[in-house]
Amino acid sequence: MGHLDHAALGWLTPALSYVMACIGAALGLRCTVRALGATGRSRRNWLITAASAIGTGIWTMHFVAMLGFSVSGTDIRYDVPLTIVSLLVAMIVVCAGVFAVGYSKDRARALFLGGLTTGLGVASMHYLGMAAVRLHGGVHYDPALVGLSVLIAVVAATAALWAALNIKSPVAVTIASLIMGAAVSSMHYTGMFAVSVRVNPSGAALPGATAMQFIFPLAVGLGSYLFLTSAFVALSPTTGEREASASAQRPVASVTR
Repeated sequence: MGHLDHAALGWLTPALSYVMACIGAALGLRCTVRALGATGRSRRNWLITAASAIGTGIWTMHFVAMLGFSVSGTDIRYDVPLTIVSLLVAMIVVCAGVFAVGYSKDRARALFLGGLTTGLGVASMHYLGMAAVRLHGGVHYDPALVGLSVLIAVVAATAALWAALNIKSPVAVTIASLIMGAAVSSMHYTGMFAVSVRVNPSGAALPGATAMQFIFPLAVGLGSYLFLTSAFVALSPTTGEREASASAQRPVASVTR
């Protein structure tokens, strides 16, 4: 059995992956709050932004954490197409969950179905990402820990959607984001602790790209997207601010006439 190290680079990767999960959650919650106060095309655009932020945050969290993953006795490579598919899965399932709560009139039913769908999708993203790992040996999973990681994903997704519907203030969003980031990280490392590897030493070249060749540049790019989108959302006026500005301008317009 190969020795697995989930923090080969020290606490840098777990800490940074947690930060990315929190940023994605916070941005997604703020965008969903904006969406629920908007209508028409504006609501749709805010929901798409929320889904992309949460999906990107979860995927970036997973693969930043994977930068610290190593197995003694073998190199590790990543299947590029399958890794990209895992990103698309994260985006699509989160989008489905966010749109479910954003447009449904039966919020309780939408919350249940959206949380279940999104949680299963997040778990699928995680295990698709693990399926993209190439190494000299066989990867095996502890079924009980796999089941626990899926349960954590569903609970975390449901809590995230509930927070999007019920939490409005920036302070509450920040606290919810820290909790959600911890839940997503817990799901990831529970899934990783379910892994065991039986190494078959070989000198043959592994297919795929190294983490630094592919995962690191993509994670940096998606992380930059999260930071830039956060700045855009922070500078964009809320529905209440726009209404206040419009009402303040009406008396001026009346006096001018």
